[in-house]
Amino acid sequence: MASFAVTSSLNLRFRPLSTPKPRRPSTPKSLHLTNKLRTLVKNSITNSINPHSHDRIPFANQNPAFSLPAPNRNPIAAAAAAPPSSPPAPPQPWQGAAMKPLIASIATGVILWFLPAPEGVSRVAWQLLSIFLATIVGIITQPLPLGAVALMGLGACVLTKTLTFAAAFSAFGDPIPWLIALAFFFARGFIKTGLGNRIAYQFVALFGSSSLGLGYSLVFSEALLAPAIPSVSARAGGIFLPLVKSLCVACGSNVGDGTEEKLGSWLMLTCFQTSVISSAMFLTGMAANPLAANLTLSTINMSIGWMDWAKAAIVPGLVSLIVVPFLLYIIYPPTVKSSPDAPKLAKEKLEKMGPMSKNEIIMAGTLLLTVGLWISGSVLNVDAVTAAILGLSVLLITGVVTWKECLAESVAWDTLTWFAALIAMAGYLNKYGLISWFSQTVVKFVGGLGLSWQLSFGVLVLLYFYSHYFFASGAAHIGAMFTAFLSVATALGTPPYLGACVLAFVSNLMGGITHYGIGSAPVFYGAGYVPLGKWWGYGFVISIVNLVIWLGIGGLWWKAIGLW
Repeated sequence: MASFAVTSSLNLRFRPLSTPKPRRPSTPKSLHLTNKLRTLVKNSITNSINPHSHDRIPFANQNPAFSLPAPNRNPIAAAAAAPPSSPPAPPQPWQGAAMKPLIASIATGVILWFLPAPEGVSRVAWQLLSIFLATIVGIITQPLPLGAVALMGLGACVLTKTLTFAAAFSAFGDPIPWLIALAFFFARGFIKTGLGNRIAYQFVALFGSSSLGLGYSLVFSEALLAPAIPSVSARAGGIFLPLVKSLCVACGSNVGDGTEEKLGSWLMLTCFQTSVISSAMFLTGMAANPLAANLTLSTINMSIGWMDWAKAAIVPGLVSLIVVPFLLYIIYPPTVKSSPDAPKLAKEKLEKMGPMSKNEIIMAGTLLLTVGLWISGSVLNVDAVTAAILGLSVLLITGVVTWKECLAESVAWDTLTWFAALIAMAGYLNKYGLISWFSQTVVKFVGGLGLSWQLSFGVLVLLYFYSHYFFASGAAHIGAMFTAFLSVATALGTPPYLGACVLAFVSNLMGGITHYGIGSAPVFYGAGYVPLGKWWGYGFVISIVNLVIWLGIGGLWWKAIGLW
């Protein structure tokens, strides 16, 4: 075939121009040369005669269009003709911990670890305190997500033999962290089915002309449920977190897109801060309140009944429920304060939604079942977390919520981790005797000041209140310090019944100072609308306001009803 190709190419090349064009002889179809192939052969012969006559070198048996540049004899021209080098790839961002906060957290623990323990405090209790405070610093500064920080704290406890593995992870068997995690799963179903949006639009249609009106409607709805549902975690997580999240989304306030402060930040913080107030207003408002009543009976031989508690707390409680949302509205306002068209738009949305879907009906029925068990749990001997597991089981069986969706709720698992870790460390601080040492030290200090009973009791209340930074549970705080502080207050001249009531009330109010101090705190904080620094900062401000209201206006009310 090569001889045929060369012969044909030469015949075409050397044929005289004057010769008449002869008829092309018939060539077998398999040997017919196309113009493209002829050009390729011609170029190959030319390049073999003068290999440097062209600037491009075709590959053998390849179309010249896919050729490489010939070597250039001029280095300057070659450099000029060379394509510009691509810029280096940008370095990958650091995916690990923020180093400065991490160093600050570790330094806190190391410094305290090597300081001598005070007299009366065991070495292991002091070591646990150093790890606990280092973990708290890490949770505040967040070199890593909260769950990771807390897990590292537990790891430090086990590594240093301060706690055994079983002790460090014992709180993962506590029902409260699981109840909080289950609340997030309920919220997923509430929003996924559209039931949350439906109820949210109903609220907006009734109260949505102003953000403040919307907030107050939620605040007093929660307060009405407080006497019937004795778990603040269940109220906040199972009922109001899904509703508030749906309201925020319906109003265009979402996490992560810069619209948090449109409504969500103020609404989440308001609902949380008022949840601790409604818990303080009723004996059945929080699960630990009956413990305070029992300790009162055993300490001063006086009982606090349901009506006695409600009567003493109703006036300062209502004042706080009115003042706190309005104060937060001023100092941490939503960017959208009024929306006169919102009720009309909400009604239009409801019309478009049409009748309830099958999944909405299942979700509503499950919620009613769970709330009913929360209300009648004491009679039926069903605790709050068992009722929540039963409700979630219904949602999983019916497919309203899938287990894959539950696993995807990273905030729920993160909250479960860090909250359980703090409960474990705080619980063992009490078991190791640190809390009793602190209580005795406070007793000696306040007793030696020589103040009137009013001032002495005020100092005791402040110490009792703000020591809650070291507790992740109201029940743990009450169990560790209530009896000691009530005994000291009575010995210093405080009317026993007044002292018991005040300490019982503030055992709820103090839960508002952190994001872990009461069952509703991790629920609302975990929604992600309020940064941790603002959560703690506004929590401290509201704590002062609540103390002024409850000790000031409340003190006058208690005087009027004869508590002192």
